[in-house]
Parts: sequence; C-alpha cells; structure tokens
Amino acid sequence: MDFALSEDQKALATAAADFARAELSEHAAGWDAESHFPVDVIRRAGEAGFLGIYIAEEQGGLGLSRLDASLIFEQLAQGCVSTTAYLTIHNMVTWMVAGWGSDGLRDQYLASMIAGESLGSYCLTEPGAGSDAASLKTRAVRDGDDYVLNGSKMFISGAGATQMLVVMARTGEPDSGAAGVSALLVPADAAGIEYGRNEDKMGWKSQPTRLVSFDDVRVPVGNRLGEEGEGFRLAMRGLDGGRLNIASCSLGAAQQALTLARDYMAQRKQFGRELSTFQALQFKLADMASELTAARLMVRHAAWRLDAQDPEATAHCAMAKRYATDAGFNVCNEALQLHGGYGYIREYPLERLVRDTRVHQILEGTNEIMRLIVARRLLADGVIESFQ
Repeated sequence: MDFALSEDQKALATAAADFARAELSEHAAGWDAESHFPVDVIRRAGEAGFLGIYIAEEQGGLGLSRLDASLIFEQLAQGCVSTTAYLTIHNMVTWMVAGWGSDGLRDQYLASMIAGESLGSYCLTEPGAGSDAASLKTRAVRDGDDYVLNGSKMFISGAGATQMLVVMARTGEPDSGAAGVSALLVPADAAGIEYGRNEDKMGWKSQPTRLVSFDDVRVPVGNRLGEEGEGFRLAMRGLDGGRLNIASCSLGAAQQALTLARDYMAQRKQFGRELSTFQALQFKLADMASELTAARLMVRHAAWRLDAQDPEATAHCAMAKRYATDAGFNVCNEALQLHGGYGYIREYPLERLVRDTRVHQILEGTNEIMRLIVARRLLADGVIESFQ
C-alpha cells in the first residue's frame, strides 16, 4: 500500500499553494473584515483551472480525480478558507451542469462557468428543510415548454453575486418525497427572483449568504439537469464530493493553524523560556498534529474510494467529513489557545480560522447527519465486515 503522492499530484499541490500565497493569503483578513466577495480573484482561479477541477478535459476542465481536488483545496484553504469554500461550491455546480445538462445547456453555459465568467450557487436548503432535504417545498410546475418555479431557498452561498443557480425543486406531488425532486439550472437574474439581505455570519464573510425567493419564475424544461424526479439523487451524489471538499478546507485551515502555533511557540517566551520548551505545550502540539494527520488520511482514503466508485463511498465520505471538520475546528481552536490573548484579536489569523471552520461541522450535512448515514450502513447485513 503506497501512500506517497505522485509527481503530478505534488505539482498540483505546489501550484495551488503558489496561487494561495499570490492571490489569497494577504487579502483574506481584509475580505473578512469588509465582507468582500473577491470575484476578480475567483476569476483568476478559473484561469488557473481551479473552477473545473474534476470536469473532463474534453469539456474544458482539468479532468482530475476527487483525490487531486482534495490536495488542491487543502492548499488553497491555507490562503483563505472562506473563499476556497466558495470555490468548492462552484466546482460542484459546474460538475452537475457538465454531468447532467443537455448538450445545448453545456454549450451555452459550461465554458463560462469553468472560466469564472459565470459563477454558480447551489440551492437545496430551505427555511423549513435543512437536514430533511427530501421534505423541500419549492415547487416547479410544468407549463408547456417551461417549469413555473415558486418557493424559497435559505443560506445560499454566493447568492446575489452569482449568475447561475442550481435549484432543487419538487416536480412531483407534495407528498412525493425524494422521488419527486428535480434539478433545474436557473439564470440568477430571471424575472421573479428576489434576494434577501446578506446574512451577518460568524464566519465565511468573504462570500455572501442570502435567502433566494422564486415567484412564478419561468424556467425552460431544457434547463433541467437529468431526468424529472432525478434531482435528489444528483444532489446526494454532489454531496459526497462536497463533503470531501469541505473536509479538505478544514485540513488546510488546521495545517495553517498548526504551523502558526509552532512558530509562535518558538518565538514567545514566558518565565524566561520559549513556549516550545514546555512539555505540556509540546504534547498539545503533538496531539494537534496527530489529529490532523489522521483526518488527512481519512479524507484521502474516502476520496480514493469515491474515485473508484466503491459501493460504500458515501459512508466513507460521511465519516471523513465528520472527523476532519471536527478535527480541523479543534486544531484551530487549540492553536488559538496556544496564542493566548493574541489569538483572540484580529491582528492574528487564529480567530478567523476558528470562525471559518466552525460552519464546516454544519454544512454539507451536519455532523450528526454524518453519524446517521454511517450508522445506517453499518447496521445493514454484511456491511460492517467490508470496512476492514
């Protein structure tokens, strides 16, 4: 069993790290303070190929694996967690258009989305449907060659500043559950769409988060992704990769926090000694590094399973997301503690890393839901033996 990265993978990670240093690191604190969505930098990420990471080369993407994507997002997150998290969302939207859009839909939108000229938002969560996504109420009723879309979506990243929305809407009967949900690609400026205020969030401040309302919005039937009633399945497939992506952002944040903690311990003196000479603090640093390493291995293993189309990939992605986002937040929080009062002020990046990583335990399915996904699979006949 070889855990070494290939030369190509090392080159990808280096390219992402270079981009993070050149475009993200110096600006992250300012974007956070001003709640600024750096569209220009996101478009430069498109020029670097980071907006079509796992889109096939013949469709204009890089054609990389989910493992490759994890390496890239981990490095980018060391520059700015919040902005990188939006890049993961846009990649998921683009992947859905590439995979399930018609030829005409791909010809119309895909190139501009990969280039970052058209940015995307993913619209699943509703004011009354969070973890229970199959109970969503937003409706799309067929009227000739169009669907008429009504309802609202909540906590939508990028909303109001993006050009395309992938919307999960009920095309079946009100009680049709997951089988009655379809996915629609909707231009963000379509008549009848309104956006709420930019939510004043704890973290992720470099990307807007708004409620999106649909009032008799007409969407061509040709804008449907996949077949009618297939939307929930597409959403869940998207979330397998999305969970790895957000876990990778947690890895990057934790790596940055660990590095900052080590450097601070070497420089800071108390009682006439560097902090790095105190055994209790050495143990804390060792635990942080161990937890981060375990999380990284879980994420990369789950990505490998997803790339291999392993039948238990969903459970492994859920385990990796749960563990890595918990570990990532814990490492950032411990690094803040090691900085003492300095960690709590905005001059140092630790408080921002703590704020930005906290939401990772909630989105792409809460970590409680991740446990539920894993437990249900483990309780199925013969499955637990396959996890060896």
